[in-house]
Amino acid sequence: METNRSFVLRAVKDVVLEDRPVPVLKGPWDVRVHVAQTGICGSDVHYWQRGRIGDFILSSPIVLGHESSGTVVEVGSAVKNVKVGDRVAIEPGVPCRRCDYCRSGSYNLCPDTVFAATPPHDGTLSKYYNTQADYCYPLPAHMNMEEGALVEPVAVAVQITKVGKVKPNQTVVVFGCGPIGLLCQAVSKAYSAKKVIGVDISQSRADFARTFGADDVFVPPVKPEGKEDTVWNEEVAHIMRGKFNLGEGPDVVLEATGAEACIQTGIHLTKKGGTYVQAGMGRENVVFPITTACIRGLHIRGSIRYTVGCYPTAVDLIASGKIDVKRLITNRFKFEEAEEAFELVRQGKESVIKVIIEGVSV
Repeated sequence: METNRSFVLRAVKDVVLEDRPVPVLKGPWDVRVHVAQTGICGSDVHYWQRGRIGDFILSSPIVLGHESSGTVVEVGSAVKNVKVGDRVAIEPGVPCRRCDYCRSGSYNLCPDTVFAATPPHDGTLSKYYNTQADYCYPLPAHMNMEEGALVEPVAVAVQITKVGKVKPNQTVVVFGCGPIGLLCQAVSKAYSAKKVIGVDISQSRADFARTFGADDVFVPPVKPEGKEDTVWNEEVAHIMRGKFNLGEGPDVVLEATGAEACIQTGIHLTKKGGTYVQAGMGRENVVFPITTACIRGLHIRGSIRYTVGCYPTAVDLIASGKIDVKRLITNRFKFEEAEEAFELVRQGKESVIKVIIEGVSV
């Protein structure tokens, strides 16, 4: 009898491979996908290590994973956009579609979203995953399943640049050269930003960013001994303005680290009337230069997940060759090695950018 092999988080730091029942379709718009590839995101590791992100708290076992592609193997009676055999990218959050947020297009804010691997909902690291047909996006024939899995982080970057209203001929500074920061840089360039600067404390990641999406990169100098943090972070902004001829500052700053130092430097760096987008999540509370933000008249926005159009745009950016996501993959694992893959991501090595797990074979 066939089972649904799954990578299950039972409790904090307690994961196991488990044979579960094959999921059955519950509605006419449901589809069952045979998962082919799954990327590991920092949020997956966070739940594994700490059991919570903000208000989302692990209270019962869940399957991990939410960056996936696969092949449709079963469809409900009303499904028209995909058919059995279609290769698809899976958008991992299905909203209610009826609340004011959904009806306005901001379905990322829907309080009733069923989001993969966010407690109490199961994720995609299973042989089969059931979802709604309209949250599956067919892949062009020339895109492979690894590229399909990485549509998800590209869609996150598309949303961040959308929130930042990145436009042609702008100067954009991105704090962080991890997967999301790199993709924000690449999306900004795809949108014809004039100058894109990547910032990271890792020289090797900054060097990679220069070859991927950034026109230039910046590795902050070490803080002088005895210098107060907030004073130094403001000085770093001045250093960056001079080094890159930024004048009053960049038009847009995209913060993808969550580090307090980057947040402070980013606010001081953004030009008057410019836009600062917070996408990275670190400590829940940080020291924030609010007076500077007010005096400079900054537009400060938060970015979470994706909204209308982000997933189709992400598929197009990859399919067109404008973003080569394959270059981000540094490590590949078999499904049975999922815990090793998570451990590698947890270690946070500079050489590791994106780790991907192959699905359970038929």
